[in-house]
Amino acid sequence: MDMGQLGSILPLILLVVVFYFLLIRPQRKRQQEAIQMQNSLTPGSRVMTTTGLFATVVAVDNEDVILEVAPGVETRWIKAAIGRVVTPGDAPAADPVVADEAVEEKNESEIAAERDGEQDSSTKRRD
Repeated sequence: MDMGQLGSILPLILLVVVFYFLLIRPQRKRQQEAIQMQNSLTPGSRVMTTTGLFATVVAVDNEDVILEVAPGVETRWIKAAIGRVVTPGDAPAADPVVADEAVEEKNESEIAAERDGEQDSSTKRRD
């Protein structure tokens, strides 16, 4: 093999090495982490599936997980469908029921203020 052939093969070898370190190796690491997370699931864990469904783990079989998506509603999923374990800080931003209660409380306080003769600055009449 002379230097001309080595010079034409070297960029190809360099390209394979770059692809390995930038694409293949990080992907394998992510797969191993996902498998480790799926194997460490325990009942009571709050999880999000790969489709975005939030649920609580009820039971774990070999390759199956039973998830409770609502009180009394249980579904069977394979472990590979679990995307991540959700910590309390990762929960969905606002629960609609809690948001509705906050609006009701605000409306009640506005009604009480009007009853006492106070008015919000945005509702004051200018004569």
